[in-house]
Amino acid sequence: MEKNSKIYIAGHRGLVGSAILKNLKAKGYSNFVTRTHKELDLTDTTAVATFFKTEKPEYVFLAAAKVGGIVANNVYRADFIYENLSIQNNVIHQSYLHGVKKLMFLGSTCIYPKNCPQPMKEDYLLTDTLEYTNEPYAIAKIAGIKMCESYNLQYSTNFISVMPTNLYGPNDNFDLEKSHVLPALIRKMHLGKALFNNDFNAIKDDLNKMPIEGISGEASETDILNILNKYGIKQNNETVQLEVWGSGNPMREFLWSEDMADACVFLMENRNFSDCFDATSKEVRNTHINIGTGKDISIKALAELIKSIIGFEGELYFNTEKPDGTMKKLTDPSKLHNLGWKHKIELEDGIKTVYDWFVN
Repeated sequence: MEKNSKIYIAGHRGLVGSAILKNLKAKGYSNFVTRTHKELDLTDTTAVATFFKTEKPEYVFLAAAKVGGIVANNVYRADFIYENLSIQNNVIHQSYLHGVKKLMFLGSTCIYPKNCPQPMKEDYLLTDTLEYTNEPYAIAKIAGIKMCESYNLQYSTNFISVMPTNLYGPNDNFDLEKSHVLPALIRKMHLGKALFNNDFNAIKDDLNKMPIEGISGEASETDILNILNKYGIKQNNETVQLEVWGSGNPMREFLWSEDMADACVFLMENRNFSDCFDATSKEVRNTHINIGTGKDISIKALAELIKSIIGFEGELYFNTEKPDGTMKKLTDPSKLHNLGWKHKIELEDGIKTVYDWFVN
């Protein structure tokens, strides 16, 4: 990519896209084209075709997706597979039709089998059954990888795929119904701390910024306590008890979103599809590259770490009637490490930084 190349970032306001945009600007890139969801619905085939015909981007980062945690993935199964397939099909196909020089598709480590050998290597894709709760989302992401590979092989495009591990950072989703575990725990601990300290002003301020099921800071104290209780933040005698889903035993890997963005830009600058496989191979498979730290932590230890950083003095309650999900999901980032890239931000420092961002 040249510094003045026209770059389209699909999903530039989200956790992933905003971090990529920030990284590109810091590296001197200056020619961006972006659209909000209101300005361009990426599931609308005609609208996407018109956008590519008009704007003619040279490089594309496909970071737009419908995402969520265990609850959202399991409840809104049709939405997750339909919307993600639609977004991918439209952006990838129009990139081919309008001669995009290089496209990066961002997937998710949920593409790997539920009982995948650990750590997860790129070659483990499609070797066993997926985790049921997020199977529709995972299938959509697998389709995106295969679409990039197929267009490259048939049309000689240069579309590459990366598989980031669980991400967190600025512009994360803190919606308690739809967020992933780390931002959900940060917000629950923040609200739990305020409830423990009888600081209703802090609770109201939080709910005014992000109402929960329509309950804002303007609601009655009873309604506020009821909605907090529904989401596992409850007063219990002289303490506050905070619910964490599952046993706390599952192991998860977390990567600072701005580290992920740096890896994405590094690969766009230094890696082509032709570099991702042996030219003598009869079959081209698994050309995607994992982006991760290669380190994991139990959900229980994560909750305790967030509790310590935020200063929540109540109790944690692990609800074993709720699903654990996959017990271990650790990427093998050795392929990326061998190319010369490694993460910089460790988990504790990252959580402190994102909590400061969240509060402010």
